[in-house]
Amino acid sequence: MTIRLHVNATTTPRIRRYIQESNKTDKGLAKELGISVDTVRRWRKRREVQDRSHTPHRLLTTLNEAQEAVVVELRRSLLLPLDDLLVVTREFINPDASRSALDRLLRRHGVSRLADLIPEEAETQAKPKTFKSYEPGFVHVDIKYLPQMPDETSRRYLYVAIDRASRWVYLELRRSKSAKTAKSFLEHLVAKAPFKISKLLTDNDKAFTDRFTVAGERKPTGNHLFDQSCAKHTIEHRLIPPRHPQTNGMVERFNGRISDVLATTRFDSAADLEATMLRYAHLYNQHIPQRALGHKAPIEALRDWQKSKPDLFHKQVRNHPGPDT
Repeated sequence: MTIRLHVNATTTPRIRRYIQESNKTDKGLAKELGISVDTVRRWRKRREVQDRSHTPHRLLTTLNEAQEAVVVELRRSLLLPLDDLLVVTREFINPDASRSALDRLLRRHGVSRLADLIPEEAETQAKPKTFKSYEPGFVHVDIKYLPQMPDETSRRYLYVAIDRASRWVYLELRRSKSAKTAKSFLEHLVAKAPFKISKLLTDNDKAFTDRFTVAGERKPTGNHLFDQSCAKHTIEHRLIPPRHPQTNGMVERFNGRISDVLATTRFDSAADLEATMLRYAHLYNQHIPQRALGHKAPIEALRDWQKSKPDLFHKQVRNHPGPDT
């Protein structure tokens, strides 16, 4: 049997076994064998006689345990390449993270190869689709409550729009949740979206529809400010069935990502919160691959659509160096 000894070992396996079996005092054995009392005590506490690994039990890392767990989950769920994962990690988790440290982290947790994380799909079995396939222009819209910052007197609302085909996202932070504000958001959305919006899906909030009144449910009149704006731009406004929020699940899932950012990020002010939301939208559109898009970022998917269906677009799809505001 091959025994590995540390290069600076002062004892052999035979001496260590002798220490473990001896009835002499620690000091007596140390004097007899010409070693320290600490060495005698260390080997008396052990049952084996081989050297243990000298690798530190606690590695010096930039990320703490909770942050590492978030990074690993992002890797598994979003299948982000190393460089894209580094961008997200520095932006929302720890700005001091290095590429080499991130690579070592992925290796330690067994998620260093993206190919190992992508599930193999059976060729003979078609994958069920959550949503019917659409071209760019079918947009889901929702409103999310935001936490109140120390320098605010009231909380704000996050207006979110996401295109069903490309997952392209547009968002704004607003002070109120009203029909007037929703209409203003829609006008900005139409101007910012590179594609022509043909259909728009919302829930039944009063900011979007007059479907529900004190008397109960009715057919929307078309006189609501949001409906008027839709008609102005020849957009078909669809409403989800009452008490079925899953119908608008695409934007709900994006809001879930926003909730994760809110839960893991400390904000010093209202301006800090808004800047973070806009930065995340930029990263999402430009850098984060989506499994539903064949592991492409939304902006890449839009460029592909523009090449094949240019008539769906009213302006050129371009990368932006910063938040799309």
